[in-house]
Amino acid sequence: MTEKLVLVTGACGEIGQALIQELDKQGGCRIITSDLAPLPDCIRTISTEHFQGDMLFKIKLFYDYDFDEIYHLAAFLSSKAETMPEEAHKVNVEGTMQLLLLGAYKSEKRGRAVKLFFPSSIAAYGLPDAKTKSAAGKVKEVEWLQPHTMYGANKVYGEDLGNYFSHFYGQRHLEPNPPMMLDFRALRFPGLVSAFTVPSGGTSDYGPEMLHAAAQGKPYACFVREDSSLPFMAMPDAVKSIRMLMAAPHFSITRPVYNVAAFSMTAADFRQRALQTFPGAEISFAPNLRRQGIVDSWPADVDDSQARQDWCWEPDYNEDRFFNEYFIPEIKKRYSK
Repeated sequence: MTEKLVLVTGACGEIGQALIQELDKQGGCRIITSDLAPLPDCIRTISTEHFQGDMLFKIKLFYDYDFDEIYHLAAFLSSKAETMPEEAHKVNVEGTMQLLLLGAYKSEKRGRAVKLFFPSSIAAYGLPDAKTKSAAGKVKEVEWLQPHTMYGANKVYGEDLGNYFSHFYGQRHLEPNPPMMLDFRALRFPGLVSAFTVPSGGTSDYGPEMLHAAAQGKPYACFVREDSSLPFMAMPDAVKSIRMLMAAPHFSITRPVYNVAAFSMTAADFRQRALQTFPGAEISFAPNLRRQGIVDSWPADVDDSQARQDWCWEPDYNEDRFFNEYFIPEIKKRYSK
């Protein structure tokens, strides 16, 4: 069996590390990685070759490889993007554009579609206020696409670019025998939580940050209100959803972008979990106006029925299993050393 050649950008991030380990576990592929940073020990020996530095300066080198799959995980996240919008646009949009061009070129040249995975986000949504958010319930893929952040705007545009390169690039679909087009697939992730990495200050990180602080006996002031609610997902389920989507036959894919969901929680729910596990934990609420506004614009839950119907998506971790079997045991282990 011929090995697939895979490119993973943003390899050092939370999703990148988990995905690369899963790809290695499944076997059958050779993995090329790219990131600003050197690879951590957990994936260093898995990568066949690592391109360290700004991906935009390395993109020409990628044309020397005949990739079967591209996982474009490199991105400026929401909080950082708000303080550096121009840099975020360069990374999140221009980087995506260059990889889409690469994938489209390789698809046409070899007569076989390159699969390109793009991780989108609930940041793509933009509800006007907390009252509307509460009334909206589970939000579908086509609703409330007016993001309030640079990161969200970048993600929506990335989704649109992917759809364009998959179906309309050069208007080739109008030709009698059009050349092979790129196979673009994307997921809108909820807040992702890994038990094996420290939260990096993302807008949805207030929940895991509470638990990390409580485990260390440190006080924590949450930057959103107690009633703030978002959908969340365990990192193993995020990786599972990526692999399921990428493995799904082309005829079963009915849309370029899918919602995926696992469970929703309020900030008060996270505090209660922290207190149950670490009695005496000092957790207060001191909402930050800017970050609260962002969280209020994201849905409290999303409708992932299309993913469940098209490629049988179903998470392994509900709220109880996430805390009891995945997150809490690893947090205790980390800080008991």
